[in-house]
Amino acid sequence: LKSNPSNNEEKEAQTQLTKSDELQRLHSQALSAYQQEDYKAAISLLDEILAVCVWDAELRELRAECYIKEGEPSKAISDLKAAAKLKNDNTEAFYKISRIYYQLGDHELSLSEVRECLKLDQDHKQCFSLYKQVKKLNKQIESAEEFIREGRYEDAISKYESVMKTEPEVPVYSTRAKERICHCLSKSQQATEAIKLCSEVLQLEPTNVNALKDRAEAYLLEDMYEE
Repeated sequence: LKSNPSNNEEKEAQTQLTKSDELQRLHSQALSAYQQEDYKAAISLLDEILAVCVWDAELRELRAECYIKEGEPSKAISDLKAAAKLKNDNTEAFYKISRIYYQLGDHELSLSEVRECLKLDQDHKQCFSLYKQVKKLNKQIESAEEFIREGRYEDAISKYESVMKTEPEVPVYSTRAKERICHCLSKSQQATEAIKLCSEVLQLEPTNVNALKDRAEAYLLEDMYEE
């Protein structure tokens, strides 16, 4: 205004000033909702602020936290990815993205994100420990799949049993391992065991197409055509 005191400029300045007061008020409300664990309210307030302050990394990280608490990890990922770009050396964002992918069962994407963290800081304790875990699991799954391609079903079964030992805490990996072991049992004509294991998987995931196909193959081996 000092440099260009025209009417239009003054109106524009007053509008921006009012808007900035309003955003600060919304910001306080969002923080207070977050502290009171009302994450839905916090998200809707942060949506309003981020519509204007698009490039604010901290606000994106806060909204990502709310999404995680609300059980919406994929929405958290897009905010964290933006925060990783907006803030230099944002190891924390890469670590969180990697952890979310890991919990969702996407070990390959988890590995690539945790590597980004270690590129920025090779001594990052949390990232290094996660990296070792994901790398080990990734290697076991890759070699199990290689055995399946080669028709070495017994070897694949024992590899997938190792996967369940490596990661007993995240259910998606043991379910996936059981699904693949059932496939191996069915292929190697161990019908009874295949039916039992595929049924376990289908109790957890009734629409798992692979488990349905492999159990059907096993039923055929047992001449159980109706099933």
